[in-house]
Amino acid sequence: MFTGIIEQKGIITDIISAGTNKTFWIKSPLSAELTIDQSVAHNGVCLTVEEISDGRHRVTAIEETRKKTNVNGWEKNTVVNLERCLQMNGRLDGHIVQGHVDTMATCITVVEKNGSWEFTLGFDSKFAALLIEKGSISLNGISLTIFNVKEDSFTVAIIPYTYENTNMQYLKPGNETNIEFDMIGKYVNRFMLLK
Repeated sequence: MFTGIIEQKGIITDIISAGTNKTFWIKSPLSAELTIDQSVAHNGVCLTVEEISDGRHRVTAIEETRKKTNVNGWEKNTVVNLERCLQMNGRLDGHIVQGHVDTMATCITVVEKNGSWEFTLGFDSKFAALLIEKGSISLNGISLTIFNVKEDSFTVAIIPYTYENTNMQYLKPGNETNIEFDMIGKYVNRFMLLK
């Protein structure tokens, strides 16, 4: 479980394909602090640390993960957001994030607002019931508040700190990003469907 508060950025240094799996070596200031078998969110995707070496760590994305996330678009030198799992004795500064990506959204526009940025993203309208005005969403692992919610799009506003310390600065129109909807909203929606 995560909070959506990004700790570090990492850079993909090597990619290995084996069958339907893709293995990534990621270099980051966080890598040396990790342990084998630890869960780490990479752009909001919960992946298990398999090996640590020379300031890098290795993780593998299986076929199911590759189908539902943007890991297929990761290349050498791609920058990814990193967050270690939540410690239950700490503050929950973002919102509850599982690291289980629901789908992808496509960046439609980026508007610079004289010191902040607004990103509008499009998504499959079948997920519309999971979004509410001023609700929470995890976007590439970042806990954000959404507004201008429509049937197939929403907007997020990014402050300078988030822009500089995450990979939002690289998100351009046409790029895909991982989204995880608010867990509580998903449970409520499921309950109402079965009622």
